[in-house]
Amino acid sequence: MPPAIQVYDMAGAYIEHSMVISNFVIKVGSQIRDGLCRVFSDNVQYKWYMGDEEKTVIPDVSINCGFKNRRGNSFYNCPRFVMEVLSPSTEKYDRSEKMELYRQQEIDEYWLADWQRKRVEIYVLDYDENKKPYYHLFNIISETNKEELGIIHFPNLKITFEELFNFE
Repeated sequence: MPPAIQVYDMAGAYIEHSMVISNFVIKVGSQIRDGLCRVFSDNVQYKWYMGDEEKTVIPDVSINCGFKNRRGNSFYNCPRFVMEVLSPSTEKYDRSEKMELYRQQEIDEYWLADWQRKRVEIYVLDYDENKKPYYHLFNIISETNKEELGIIHFPNLKITFEELFNFE
């Protein structure tokens, strides 16, 4: 018998939510397509086993550099980068359970993009003295420091603050 899947109410997203995802995928995806990594939007899922339990998560955006552990639209490996676009119905989940799952899977970089406040929180994976992974808040990007926006683990990939939050 397959493990139970937890379902969350993902009420219709605002157009701006979808535009942030599309803006990132189009801009960064066009720069990365000839490499070993790919950018994916929220149409792929990642499945991980944690003990006997299978966890499934669908990030808004991910950068994955390994395709050998893929079946259908599911990856069984970890992306190197994840971005979640915050919405009222998912913010608590994105900041807690999802972030914890990504930390446990040791995903290198985690962005929380808030389209309403036009701000990005950049978290980078680090390790404590016992080699336990944790996320450290690397930077908060807003209009006042927008030139600092950059993908830490993929420094050659570029997206500007204006490109990310372009709603026209």
